Amino acid sequence: MPPLLPMLAKSTPELPEAPEGEYWFEPKWDGFRCIVFRDGDDIELGSRNEKPLTRYFPELLEPLRAALPDRCVVDGEVVVAGPNGLDFDALQQRIHPAKSRVDLLAGETPASFVAFDLLALDDRSLLEVPLAERRALLEQALDGADAPVHLTPGTFDRARATDWFSRFEGAGLDGVMAKKADGTYLPNKRAQLKVKHLRTADCVVAGFREHKSGDGPGSLMLGLYDDEGRLHNLGVASSFSAARRAELRDELAPYVTTDFSSHPWGQWMDEAAHASNETGRLPGAVSRWNAKKDLSFTLLRPELVTEVAYERVDNGRFRHTARFQRWRTDKEPEACTFEQLEVVPPIELSLALSGDRDRDTTA
Repeated sequence: MPPLLPMLAKSTPELPEAPEGEYWFEPKWDGFRCIVFRDGDDIELGSRNEKPLTRYFPELLEPLRAALPDRCVVDGEVVVAGPNGLDFDALQQRIHPAKSRVDLLAGETPASFVAFDLLALDDRSLLEVPLAERRALLEQALDGADAPVHLTPGTFDRARATDWFSRFEGAGLDGVMAKKADGTYLPNKRAQLKVKHLRTADCVVAGFREHKSGDGPGSLMLGLYDDEGRLHNLGVASSFSAARRAELRDELAPYVTTDFSSHPWGQWMDEAAHASNETGRLPGAVSRWNAKKDLSFTLLRPELVTEVAYERVDNGRFRHTARFQRWRTDKEPEACTFEQLEVVPPIELSLALSGDRDRDTTA
């Protein structure tokens, strides 16, 4: 019975080298982690933080009843498929307090469930059962399942998993998971491995937000110039230690400005601009996820350049928080443009779901 914390993964730079059969490899899905608990007609969707997701994805309940055994617990991922692959922005918008909005989005951007582990079946707990056996039982349990319920592809072949790592990014996937075939299921333990895409970019630092402790900058606001010379906000670099925050305060102090009129993001300091911003994505605007969260920031003259590590860019924004690497005093801010970003060629999401490069299907 819920709640149950999912098993987690720790990052590794590359897929492990091991005799074939020791590791089971799967694509890493970019969605909301979800453990499905079914007991007859009763279904609950549990999240990574143990808060239920059931009310946000009503369109999944009947398909899950049709696809899953009558009594089971299944670990997987809730995703939203867009025209160019997985759409995490659309998925985030599904978390809304108003039922009317939830119902509307359930029709406009319906979700899918990708299963990758079976934790209980009938009266039997499978937490102590090796992954290879759990996978075989999961394949039997989902035999004949139809969209929007899917079984994630998997393989013991490291070369094939390496190919997935390169090709499936175009469908919006995060990377590849490596799981010990003889491993048991360990809730809330980082007992699996994940290999994610990592790139670097040189960005302009045009502002910062104070850390909640008040002891220095908690996040650097990053920008890139477009072809017309406009500075776009891509997201932030954060996760600084207390000692590093103190250093950053001194390093950034000479660049602090209160001249909003000459700053490319100065208009966003105006309350009227916040009120007119429908997307909630401009720096300083009210967060659409937490209207009480303070997103005010301090402007910096856009003269500093930093190299950051990032995983991917979605819709002109860093998909996850970037990681500060170093200052680039040798680079002019105007040279920080979108041209340096790697463009990932799209592939059909159905190919990622099947794991079959030769299969001719449409998403």
